[in-house]
Amino acid sequence: MALRSAIQASGLSLDRIQYRLRARGVSISVTALSYWQSGRRRPERAESLAALGHLEDVLGVPTGSLIALLGPPRPRGRVNRESSRLTVEALWGNSEPVSHLLRRIDFTTDSALTKLSQHDRMEVAVDRGEKSVSVRQVFRAERDGADRTLMVYDLELPGRPFPEVTSGDNCRIGRVAHDPTAGLMAAEIMLDQPLSRGETTIVDYALHHPGPPYSRGDDAYCRKFTSPVREFVLELRFDPRALPVYLEQHTLDADDQVTNRKKLEVTADGKAHAVALDFGPGILCARWEWPD
Repeated sequence: MALRSAIQASGLSLDRIQYRLRARGVSISVTALSYWQSGRRRPERAESLAALGHLEDVLGVPTGSLIALLGPPRPRGRVNRESSRLTVEALWGNSEPVSHLLRRIDFTTDSALTKLSQHDRMEVAVDRGEKSVSVRQVFRAERDGADRTLMVYDLELPGRPFPEVTSGDNCRIGRVAHDPTAGLMAAEIMLDQPLSRGETTIVDYALHHPGPPYSRGDDAYCRKFTSPVREFVLELRFDPRALPVYLEQHTLDADDQVTNRKKLEVTADGKAHAVALDFGPGILCARWEWPD
């Protein structure tokens, strides 16, 4: 992709690019820059297109060269439709890799489950790499026969090793599919037994990254919700020997622009958390910064 090539040619890190854009009065998240360079998202709002012009100057590429590659804007119908449930692909700017991945697994009854609650806990190692993510979800069946849900995991930075997914209570892992080029994986989370309409269940599973050393992501954790959830709790566990100097929670809009920013506190023993009530559809993230 042209943007990725321009960033590599500049020799600048995404953090440094963000710093130079801020000096110009342009506020763009590192997550958004990462998505833009990977092609998973594209700038579409007026503010984003204006930022892209400044980005051309920062990277030293001809004026208009990046904007000219965008083509016509994407239709917005899926996001603005009356239904409160989005397709999984709708939460990715570049939906094609996700669509291809999902064809390799079965998630036919995922839409029959309403997610009432979600609790994620991410552990970050002393080397600043991602160690593990533990997930607990509470579901209610909206029709008879619901027997599986779907997990899609984004490495954010393709090229990192994939984590191993393991089951906990009330479930087992079905088929797992990987797309190394896109840095995506998907898995069937199979319920121990099919649910009848109105029944509830609690599902636990975990992602274990290989290490040590552990691979470092984009210093953020984002959870995508295709439908509203009553409660989302995100716990972060940092090694006390390596604490971030800044931590925040925020939401991302259709252009991956940061909204609803809120600073989070990290305790001396490395604990932090974020809570969202009646959230979604949408994307909620936590982002941290390390000392120089």
